Amino acid sequence: NTHGCRRIVVSRGRLRRFLWILLTLSAVGLILWQCAELLMNYYSASVSVTVQFQKLPFPAVTICNINPYKYSSMKDYLSELDKETKKALETFYGFSEGKSKVRRSVEEWNSTASDFFTQIPLLKFEDLYKTATDLRSGQKRKIEGSVFHKDSSIVNSGDSNIIGFQLCDANNSSECALYTFSSGVNAIQEWYKLHYMNIMAQIPLETKEKLSYSADDLLLTCFFDGLSCDKRHFTRFHHPLHGNCYTFNSGENGTILSTSTGGSEYGLQVVLYIDEADYNPFLVTSTGAKIIVHDQNEYPFIEDIGTEIETAAATSIGMHFTRSRKLSKPYSDCTETGADIPVENLYNKSYSLQICLHSCFQKAMVDSCGCAQYAQPLPAGAEYCNYKKNPNWMYCYYRLHEKFVKEQLGCQQICKDACSFKEWALTTSIAQWPSAVSEDWMLRVLSWDKGQKINKKLNKTDLANLMVFYKDLNERFISENPANTLVILLSNFGGQLGLWMSCSVVCVIEIVEVFFIDSLSIVMRRQWQKAKKWWNDRQRDRSGKAPQGGDPERQGHDNPVCPDEDLPTFNTALRLPLPQDNPLPRTPPPNYSTLRLETAFTEQLPDTLEVGQH
Repeated sequence: NTHGCRRIVVSRGRLRRFLWILLTLSAVGLILWQCAELLMNYYSASVSVTVQFQKLPFPAVTICNINPYKYSSMKDYLSELDKETKKALETFYGFSEGKSKVRRSVEEWNSTASDFFTQIPLLKFEDLYKTATDLRSGQKRKIEGSVFHKDSSIVNSGDSNIIGFQLCDANNSSECALYTFSSGVNAIQEWYKLHYMNIMAQIPLETKEKLSYSADDLLLTCFFDGLSCDKRHFTRFHHPLHGNCYTFNSGENGTILSTSTGGSEYGLQVVLYIDEADYNPFLVTSTGAKIIVHDQNEYPFIEDIGTEIETAAATSIGMHFTRSRKLSKPYSDCTETGADIPVENLYNKSYSLQICLHSCFQKAMVDSCGCAQYAQPLPAGAEYCNYKKNPNWMYCYYRLHEKFVKEQLGCQQICKDACSFKEWALTTSIAQWPSAVSEDWMLRVLSWDKGQKINKKLNKTDLANLMVFYKDLNERFISENPANTLVILLSNFGGQLGLWMSCSVVCVIEIVEVFFIDSLSIVMRRQWQKAKKWWNDRQRDRSGKAPQGGDPERQGHDNPVCPDEDLPTFNTALRLPLPQDNPLPRTPPPNYSTLRLETAFTEQLPDTLEVGQH
């Protein structure tokens, strides 16, 4: 029923038929191209943004001191590490300090760690990394191993001020890796953190919670939505790298606070006590606090997306709330709940890409190194790496982390984005606080309020003022919707078929019938005829009978009356010759005896006789 196919059949002349074949095939090609475009567009999504004005739930706000543990409480555990660090500073930079008075309540601990400080000292590299000077003992040693630059500011490898450290495989001393830094500050901090994590991994969690800051230590004042609040509104959780952190409005008790008014006076206002004098001088080089705004079901990744708060300043953080929703397969490669990701969630929180990446690396760490990295949660049945039980863990960790950064572990390929998530866009502004005219009385009042806990006069560099609030109550909802539905797709298909081939659904059924059903029937029929012939020949060969003659098969022949250029019509059909052997029956002649009139009465009526006589 398509015009192109019909014109191919009825056209007179080969040229005209060839042109119609060419045009029909071109139309089919255009249809296939347009339909492919329609299918590709069918899996695309359009983004819609909806803005609502309503009462908003207040997010969870997690606050951590940049210094994870009180240095005065950690000196017993870090005395040997601090001594080695000071030796390196004195050797390389000429610093000299008096001997620190530290207690030896953990002498066994320090003696064990001292062996590893000797094995992994700070080194000053020379002669293109062929030799190095031990900053602890001043001795030179030959260096072998691949070089990993941990500082992008390195200009050339011949710099004489490059320092770092060497890590070797405990099972194969010839397998070594050099980690170099052009900055002495970066090298010392990285080396210090390496040994620091090893020490902290061996301290029980209960002890570490006591060594860190309590809620009374960190929080001086608190207001929310114009009302006073205290430490009961904060939930403590211990972060491996940041010590005790405190989350406001965590929702653990089943209640989530909300706010119905925007502005700084109706958000969270806290004054934090930082206590800069008790900071670890080698672990952290900045002063203040870190905060993160997150959903109650999300894990606060302070180390990844935390915002730093300055001391002696008032930091105002205005928020805009946005909920996003993406379409899953086949529109995008996101996951709804993370259940389809083959990575165990170690954080016991809602799935996120960061949780998946960290959990994947921790699993690879346990499988490759036999222990878990200190900065991430423990998998079931694993324990944190330390020198005593895992002397090879540092070399294994650094090589594994190098593969993770280069995306060679497969974690980036396995982990996917979450389809739905909440986001608070933050706008930060800072002002000097307290002012010069109010500094004296404010510090006196705060010292008097918290004097029984601080036992000293406060300094403004030990304080930080934080305000977190909604700038407005506009909730933006960003969602993806299918750009095309099935009805639109079928309508577009019909439009393309009708435009290029004047084809409908019935035509499509005819195409299926001709090219699939009829073709299959022809093939099956021929196969059946071949099988039947083979069977008859086989039976004839078995019986030994000669093939019986019969009527010759009727063969098709060309009819000279019908030209090749056109199909038979009514006029040409009338000129077709009749078959000679079996003449068709003709219409019989009429039976004229039926035309004779016969009376219906046997006798003539009397009145008709009289009339006849007259």
